[in-house]
Amino acid sequence: MALKMPPARAYRQVMRSGFPLLCCCVTLTLALLAPAIAQEVQPRLPRLNLAQPPEQPSVPQGAPPPAQSGLGRITLAAQLVADGPEITRGLVWRIFDSEPGPDGKLQLVASGRGGTQSFDLIPGTYLVHASFGRAGATKRVTIGDASRREAFVLDAGGLMLNAENAGGNRVPPDKLRFSIYEGQEGANGDRALIVPDVTPQTVVRLNAGTYHVVSTYGNVNAVVRSDIKVEAGKLVQATVEHRAAEVTMKLVREAGGEAMADTSWSIQTSAGDPVRESIGAYATMVLAEGDYTVVARNRDHIFQRDVTVVAGENAEVEVIADESAPSAAEGAD
Repeated sequence: MALKMPPARAYRQVMRSGFPLLCCCVTLTLALLAPAIAQEVQPRLPRLNLAQPPEQPSVPQGAPPPAQSGLGRITLAAQLVADGPEITRGLVWRIFDSEPGPDGKLQLVASGRGGTQSFDLIPGTYLVHASFGRAGATKRVTIGDASRREAFVLDAGGLMLNAENAGGNRVPPDKLRFSIYEGQEGANGDRALIVPDVTPQTVVRLNAGTYHVVSTYGNVNAVVRSDIKVEAGKLVQATVEHRAAEVTMKLVREAGGEAMADTSWSIQTSAGDPVRESIGAYATMVLAEGDYTVVARNRDHIFQRDVTVVAGENAEVEVIADESAPSAAEGAD
């Protein structure tokens, strides 16, 4: 017996009228079964205690983690003097293999910055260098399975430099620089430069010993040299004395007149040795006390004046452009 399908039009009418009723029946059935499903699933879920987190192993506050398996731990500390406190910052630690590599250089194994540091390394022998500014010390250490501690005594201190001019006036910091050299001269008579271009009031950390300090005021010839001793565990504050002055030169047609532009300047000692050259309406420079000859050249004319620089007395020097002065061409004849 063959089944007979209703016409398509009739099928669409049934779907339009019966589909909403079917959805309502399904929704009602799920709502009635939800409590039963929940009762069946709930015993299978583990109960979570949200009030307390899982208990963690207790670790002492600030204690370093244990060394990794197969490695040995070394703790490095440094002091300025043997009975002094440990340095807590500013240290740089570098650990090298004790034997050179194929390139002939020691290979850097580990490094650290700050104060006391701990390192986990493969057991063996190493070279450890501690630097504190320009001060430093090196030790050969052997690391085994057990942890060990190594203390470095740097035998170092600090040096702070400044300068005064004659009369006790401080030299302007922006015109003052220092260079620190080794105290002993080399075989060729030169000294090894340790720290260049040091600004005033800067603390330079150095190993204990005597150093040769060069103070330069300006950038011409106001230079003072001193030997200064640095003591371990102390800050040495040294003030050197300059005998110089800042001089501003200008070429004028009459006393108190305006400076003439495009002027070439040449400063010479009283013996005729050249000191400095400059170009411009004004020539300002710091000169050591003494006698000088100021030569100004403008529009093929040469003018000059002898001046005396007095330490601590800054001055303005006027060179009068006397039109009767010989021209540069005449002066060459």
